[in-house]
Amino acid sequence: MKEDHFENQIHEWDSALQVNEGVEQPIQVNPMALERLKSKRQQLLPVKDYVDGILSGDVVMLSKAITLIESTLPSHQNLAQDIIAACLPYSGNALRLGITGVPGAGKSTFIEALGMELSRQGKRLAVLAIDPSSQRSKGSILGDKTRMEELSQQPNVYIRPSASAGTLGGVARKTREAAILCEAAGFDTVFIETVGVGQSETAVYSMVDFFLLILIGGAGDELQGIKRGIMEMADGIVVNKADGDNIQRANRAMAEIKNAVHLFPVAESGQDVKVMTCSALTHYNIIEVWQMVQNHVDAIRQSGYLLKKRAAQEVQMMLDTIELTLKQRFFQDSAVKDMLPDVEHNVLSKKISAYIGANQLLDKYFDNLKS
Repeated sequence: MKEDHFENQIHEWDSALQVNEGVEQPIQVNPMALERLKSKRQQLLPVKDYVDGILSGDVVMLSKAITLIESTLPSHQNLAQDIIAACLPYSGNALRLGITGVPGAGKSTFIEALGMELSRQGKRLAVLAIDPSSQRSKGSILGDKTRMEELSQQPNVYIRPSASAGTLGGVARKTREAAILCEAAGFDTVFIETVGVGQSETAVYSMVDFFLLILIGGAGDELQGIKRGIMEMADGIVVNKADGDNIQRANRAMAEIKNAVHLFPVAESGQDVKVMTCSALTHYNIIEVWQMVQNHVDAIRQSGYLLKKRAAQEVQMMLDTIELTLKQRFFQDSAVKDMLPDVEHNVLSKKISAYIGANQLLDKYFDNLKS
């Protein structure tokens, strides 16, 4: 009897531990709505619709076209190139200003201050900002619209951040193509901002009429940590944050920078590098900075150097695109992909040199093309 009672007790415990089936949970997202959203995202318009929208100044259509430029899908890239080709005859009339500077120099505040002045003058301004991407996560902040809150609300201003994704050649081409569409959309002034001081400056320099370097005074030795090549590329240098207790430090930094640029070789444009102070916070000298930019561009336009510079930029962009495309196709090649791990292993184990490893992969790639 006791054993039977004990077995019954075990059966009761077993049943208590069983999980009864509950009510089936509803689907969190309406599948029909999800399908509609996917089809809407994938829906592409004819080239004429994009071009007509851009030429009429429709910023929504402009944004859609720039999204196609930034896409890596072959179908999107083909469509984007057709749009660019159609808009190309309507581009080239804007003043292109490249803006760079050390971290914390106040580039975004400066752009907002200058942009607001130009907006009040009735100019149509497009701001293309290259945001840094994490080399690990490939993520990007894309925070320019939050940093330029007042400017982003102006009806005649268009702000478009783009993530660099660690590929400077790619972002240079995409930014250049985005600038073409902005010019075709009627924007007479294009700012191209790059974050920080690094290799991206060379990419921005290769697509603008005036390259502006923004520095700050009172942050130690103003010339330390700044590559000479970047200072030599600059058409103008501005020491920002010349306000409050920082005015004397800004003036001292300006004097030091003026002495430094005198040691540089004469620019190909024949124009001297202008150095001045400003305050984006109080708008001190903001109009004067813009006058400096205009005077420089007017001078190189009259001398014919502007056309020469833009022609050289177009050729360089073509060559950069060839280099980038060849690199992408090389690493996408199936034979290279299969061979790469073994070659890497041989290089790391010092069986072959890096030079020989590279040539083995290149030979494999070209042999694969012939077959």
